[in-house]
Amino acid sequence: MNSKPRVVKDFEKLDDIIQEQIKLSYPNGFSECLVSYTDKEGHRRTALPFETDEKYYLVRMTESEAVQIIDDDDDFDDDGLLKDDIKEEYEEKYSDVEYLNTDDDEDEDDKD
Repeated sequence: MNSKPRVVKDFEKLDDIIQEQIKLSYPNGFSECLVSYTDKEGHRRTALPFETDEKYYLVRMTESEAVQIIDDDDDFDDDGLLKDDIKEEYEEKYSDVEYLNTDDDEDEDDKD
């Protein structure tokens, strides 16, 4: 059982560090990664899941809000992809954050 505190919050209300880490975790946008949950009033909602070492976030947004957030964000290009220079900046900035480091680079190391 996950013992981390769950935080349900709007994207705009998250601090900048968490927003940047979410962008790095979802460089192709948010709308395809939303999950459904039932809130404490029993209503079905959608949110973007994001987990840190300390907390499990459900970032409240509808699919249309997810698209709008990306459209309005200068860190993403016209195709809704995180810009390469921004991605590199965030990767360097958060290189010591273990929960963000994935094994995506292994394929490059395997090339002979």
